[in-house]
Amino acid sequence: MLDLFKTKIGRLRILAILEGISLLTLVFIAVPLKYGFGNPSFVKMMGPIHGTLFLLFLFNTLSVGVEQHWKFKETTWKVILACFIPFGTFYIDKKILSRL
Repeated sequence: MLDLFKTKIGRLRILAILEGISLLTLVFIAVPLKYGFGNPSFVKMMGPIHGTLFLLFLFNTLSVGVEQHWKFKETTWKVILACFIPFGTFYIDKKILSRL
């Protein structure tokens, strides 16, 4: 696990996992608490955390894509699209990032 911190792709994989967890937390816990039980406090806490992780993931994806000479139509857009879909970053980590 500590080896992931040594490379840009490793750090991107860590960000993918953290961003995926934050998205799932928002979608399946925070939003139901807000609209089902009238408690918006968890959304107020998780929203900025998820937003920060989302932007870090996007910027790092573009940075790694340029550095690794990824073709946008083949790899980069798939990795970027993954962060908009629940469980998407986990899938992209398994299918693309872990093989690089």
